[in-house]
Amino acid sequence: MKKISKKTLSKVWFRWMCGNLSSMSFQWLASFGFSDSMVPAIKELYGDNKDEQIAALQRHAAFYNTEPQLGCIINGVVCGLEEERANGADIDDEVINGIKIGLMGPLAGIGDAMVPGMLVPLLLSIAIGLSNGGNVLGPIFYIITYMASVTIGTYYLFFKGYQLGTKSIDLIVGEAAQRIREAFNLLGAIVVGGVGASYVAVNTALQISTGNEEAPVIINNVLNGIFPKLLSLVVVLFCWWLMSKKKVSALKVMGILVVIAIVGVSIGFF
Repeated sequence: MKKISKKTLSKVWFRWMCGNLSSMSFQWLASFGFSDSMVPAIKELYGDNKDEQIAALQRHAAFYNTEPQLGCIINGVVCGLEEERANGADIDDEVINGIKIGLMGPLAGIGDAMVPGMLVPLLLSIAIGLSNGGNVLGPIFYIITYMASVTIGTYYLFFKGYQLGTKSIDLIVGEAAQRIREAFNLLGAIVVGGVGASYVAVNTALQISTGNEEAPVIINNVLNGIFPKLLSLVVVLFCWWLMSKKKVSALKVMGILVVIAIVGVSIGFF
């Protein structure tokens, strides 16, 4: 029976934590970081079969994106799934990638809220207070506490994910987990909506003259009075329509937005 050693699992965790964002593009995001982190486990499980090694690396090079710290639990889960697969379990590529896709969205939303949205500002606020008067204790406190909390937390989550292994399938695709999945989907939708509302800002420079040069009708204010951030919502829905319905890549969508921005500024709309 094949089993991934704790030393190899630690290597997988370490490679992910050091290289999760080392190879990034808008088309692939963290997929190659994930694939690279799995190399030690793949070699240990399929060391006698080059074809299986190649297939595993290709399997884990598919599009992947999540919050790296909390999301490391997915790496552990996948290690458990790969171990089960290497021992003859009926786990194909679709199951493994389905688990990754099903977990990466919700965990990204929760992780972004917990780490950069809560932990980092909290530690920085304490560090800034300690730094009054040029005290070096502030940055030292931040570096040590952040690294310690992230290291301990991710190590625990990774091995917890490994212990779950195939049990995570029931968590994601089992009938008894329907409410949990719906809750994660709702949370993911709320997070995406919140991110869009917070970080997407689209305003128009159009004005309508009323005969009084000092009091023109500002279209942007009128639109926001009817529906706050209406133009931002339109842009978000337009991008969603392009990627979801028309299957346009994220890179091409960015190019389209750049063209729209240039034209809009040229004609005075933005």
